[in-house]
Amino acid sequence: RMVKDRQIDILLMQETKRSNVQARDAKSVWPWDHMEFLAVDAEGNSGGLLCIWNPEVFVLSDCCCTRYLFFLSGTSHDLFDCVVLNIYAPTDAVRRRKLWDVIINLKQHFLKPWCMGGDFNEIRFMSDRKGSTRRDRGMLDFNNFIHQLALVDIPLLGRKFTWCNALEGERWSKID
Repeated sequence: RMVKDRQIDILLMQETKRSNVQARDAKSVWPWDHMEFLAVDAEGNSGGLLCIWNPEVFVLSDCCCTRYLFFLSGTSHDLFDCVVLNIYAPTDAVRRRKLWDVIINLKQHFLKPWCMGGDFNEIRFMSDRKGSTRRDRGMLDFNNFIHQLALVDIPLLGRKFTWCNALEGERWSKID
């Protein structure tokens, strides 16, 4: 319902936990008649990426994917060349750092404007987490990544955190 209410043209989903995503699966979350999609299968019960878009709004010209990244290059509204990234970053800091390096390298080859969304599994500031302690190394890597790509962190509306430990409800983070 939210997709339709907000008239969303491109939907990026992470941690689908689905293997072999079919058109009917994508259509179950996409209310519009026109739809194209690409998916990265989950490995067991973790991961999985799904990108759905309206082909009348975004025309795909190039793409690549890994377990943690979907890279879509195309044209929006017949005149705006852009790149859309859907990210589900690893929970391991070393693998996350490698993903940041891959994305930084891609940026050097695709100079058009980028829009990036996803689950980064990292915070920028200690104030982005409540109820747990955290080492600074991953935050430093993440902030360097954001700085190198000149990314803008769009503020959340209506809430401060995007994730909660549902079992205890005492650990909160802004990781998306």
